[in-house]
Amino acid sequence: MTNTSFPVGFILLGFSEWPQLENILFWIVAVFYIMIIFGNLMIIVLSCVDPRLHTPMYFFLSNLSFLELCFTTTTLPQMLSNLWGPDKTITYTGCVIQLCAFLCLGATECVLLVVMAFDRYVAVCNPLRYTIIINPLLCWKLALVAWLSGLVESLIQSPITLQMSFCAHHHIDDLLCEVPALIRLACGDTSSNEWQITISAILLTILPVGLILTSYGYIAKAVRKIKSEDGRKKAIGTCSSHLLVVFMFYGTVAMAYTDPKNSFASEHGKFFTFFYTVITPLLNPLIYTLRNKEVKEALQRFLKKWIKQ
Repeated sequence: MTNTSFPVGFILLGFSEWPQLENILFWIVAVFYIMIIFGNLMIIVLSCVDPRLHTPMYFFLSNLSFLELCFTTTTLPQMLSNLWGPDKTITYTGCVIQLCAFLCLGATECVLLVVMAFDRYVAVCNPLRYTIIINPLLCWKLALVAWLSGLVESLIQSPITLQMSFCAHHHIDDLLCEVPALIRLACGDTSSNEWQITISAILLTILPVGLILTSYGYIAKAVRKIKSEDGRKKAIGTCSSHLLVVFMFYGTVAMAYTDPKNSFASEHGKFFTFFYTVITPLLNPLIYTLRNKEVKEALQRFLKKWIKQ
């Protein structure tokens, strides 16, 4: 049955059929959320206070860290609330805010990862002209393009999704208010919504992956020509960590959004959601800090100054 009246709220079912799993996931998500906050804050602080990190790469990385902080703050508190107790409701206003923010921040990250791949391409393939090409003004323009892309995606997709007629039970079989879950909740013909989200998914996942793989194809050719073994290892280490984040993030998002009503996405949608809202934001600071000598040295310098004071 369709509820055409203004909905009071929704019920996020999540993993309610597995209460024991919910108890375990609550503590996992809580610990991961703390690690995400501290890890991304550390990258932002170090990128601001350490002059050696005042480079385009760390400018984009601090943008990514700020994005992850906003992204997880939009999603994880609500997820923790749902995992903690029997009350799994979310108000309609809360659902709208979460949906809009989720679309904006998610689309921004899709574009920002392409920008970071372009930065690595120029750094490896045109090292002598790197500072000229990737100048501060271009950095700000590219970052602005990423954030505006996310805003446009949210402004277009959110009203289209919220105009659907939802089934009267208002039970969302997911952890969050996101487009695929709301499409599956809708009663009636949702083919136009499915086409729109599929097109958006192709533009924001498949196309970016193609651009990133193309840039890394050129990077691989350039790395072969590097005579210094240390320089080759540094280039491979930086690019491999970026590629790892790219495939994990885009892969799960593409599976959830490209065809939201197919049986595989319907059955495993909440697992995809858990991965790109919890696991990927955690891996970003870990990969970029544990595998990055410059960040570890900057952290050591920062701690030494802080201890002396």
